[in-house]
Amino acid sequence: MLPPVRRGILGGTFDPPHLAHLVAGEAAFRELGLDAVTFLPAGRPWQKAGSGVSPAADRWEMSRLAVAGVEYFRADDREVRRDGWTYTADTLATFPEDEDLVLILGADAAAGLPTWRSPEAVLRRAQVAVMERPGVDRAAVVAAVGRPLWLHTPLLGISGTLLRERRRAGLSLRFLVPDAVLDYIESAGLYADL
Repeated sequence: MLPPVRRGILGGTFDPPHLAHLVAGEAAFRELGLDAVTFLPAGRPWQKAGSGVSPAADRWEMSRLAVAGVEYFRADDREVRRDGWTYTADTLATFPEDEDLVLILGADAAAGLPTWRSPEAVLRRAQVAVMERPGVDRAAVVAAVGRPLWLHTPLLGISGTLLRERRRAGLSLRFLVPDAVLDYIESAGLYADL
């Protein structure tokens, strides 16, 4: 009998996917003995309702491009294909029960886990691995998720908000997102005039 798959799940808006996402996925893969890291762009992220999130099709394509060529990274469109709001608890329930899941979060997202829909179900289904983020106290994360697995990553002050603001200001995103993602952003005209 084969051992269960140990899968990292890295979800988010990915508006756009950036190097901090890839660094978190790489750290989790290496440090936690994962078989794969699955990047899951949110279809309709309920916590960002009304905030002008880019179309799911664009975020999916950028996610696919961001992980291309990394054999243990996967892009998964199950949330993009789902109708209605997307919730992590529902998504985790769609993975095979015999898979060992590790939910990879930035410290800001982890500290906010109690505000999610069915946070208890999330914590029952997956271990939580956390990448530190500037300005987020470890104690807030521990209070929210219990005993997270801390990833050893550099503090990267990169966020989707920062990147969208840079693009609107006419500043370069080079070396902050993968080249293929930058090419997509430029060719699709994303973030230029939000």
